[in-house]
Amino acid sequence: MKEFLLMFLLLLFGGERSSACPLLCSCHGSQVNCSSRSLTTSSLPSSFPAGTSELHLHKNLLTTLPNGLLDGLTSLRSVSLHGNPWACDCGILYLRSWLLHQPASITSHVGVNCSSPPNLRGRLVAYLTEQEVLESCHYWYCNLALASQVCLFVFVVVQAVLLVALIFFLRRFEKLSREAKRITEESFTPADGQRENEYMPLKDGI
Repeated sequence: MKEFLLMFLLLLFGGERSSACPLLCSCHGSQVNCSSRSLTTSSLPSSFPAGTSELHLHKNLLTTLPNGLLDGLTSLRSVSLHGNPWACDCGILYLRSWLLHQPASITSHVGVNCSSPPNLRGRLVAYLTEQEVLESCHYWYCNLALASQVCLFVFVVVQAVLLVALIFFLRRFEKLSREAKRITEESFTPADGQRENEYMPLKDGI
């Protein structure tokens, strides 16, 4: 009985959350306004009410949209996305695909321009070709690969320097150990003259 009650409560509160107005946004009926909130991709609400018909995300700091964010909004009729610094690299593929699949009556693509990389700045996201997006992805991956190679080279150089220093100190330590051993043996080994002097009184007594 308790298990059924727990499942009912989860479904009840889950349904309330799906229809609740997202944090940092304002809602009026089926209109959800999240504009001019300085929202970034990481601070953007993870979901919106299922019955949302108008969604305002303009004038924020969005560079990409999380995959699948708008897919469940079947009642959506208008979306404003302008005024955001969209980064047209691999992360823009979802937004581009979503814009391309919208009816011509929805002008969501208006003002959705690339802010980076430099060669795509000012271009409409919806009108980017797949080749252009993939080239920007390759450019980004190349930069990452170059940075990784530089870091690896620096790491190898540091390791080599440490190895040389270790070998030098080991040899130095070995040399000092041999010197200390030699001095210790000489300090505990009497000279030949001292040995003869030790036996002289015995010979005189005889």
